[in-house]
Amino acid sequence: MDELMLKEKLLKLIQEKAVVRGERTLASGKVSNYYIDGKQVTLSAQGLFLTAKLILHMIQAIGVDAIGGPSLGADPIAAAVSLLSSQSGKPIKAFIVRKEAKDHGMQKMIEGPALEAGDKVVMVEDVITTGGSVLKAIQEVEKLGAKVVKVICLVDRNEGAAEVLAKYQYSPMFALRDLAL
Repeated sequence: MDELMLKEKLLKLIQEKAVVRGERTLASGKVSNYYIDGKQVTLSAQGLFLTAKLILHMIQAIGVDAIGGPSLGADPIAAAVSLLSSQSGKPIKAFIVRKEAKDHGMQKMIEGPALEAGDKVVMVEDVITTGGSVLKAIQEVEKLGAKVVKVICLVDRNEGAAEVLAKYQYSPMFALRDLAL
């Protein structure tokens, strides 16, 4: 199946499963007349497969070492891309950035195989509004000396993220206009 066909199938799933009408408060604190519940897609077998396959295609030429992002939206995406990458002979490690460090155990902000200085990292997220959550996660990754070479999200709500994340090669898979909202 070619990339365009995969993308069309994924868009249809997002429109059918993820768009919820009615007033909701977003992570950014803004209020919206609709909500995009990305987990309805990224936690479904077909949606997760399509998302991971498309992202892997988007990053294959970059030579990425790791993929991850803010928990919870990035978790299934990063794991699925890592899993699919293992078939290529150049596995990509997955990681999760917590909202805050645990006060017990290892007390880490970033979970998963260790990120190392110089690692080329792709940050992912299901839905991005202003980019604030992803930017906070990027800062944690950069503290370890890793280099964020791309940011990809399933859906961009077009409320400022493109400007906030521009220097990180921001590439949303879909925008609001694609969803006809």
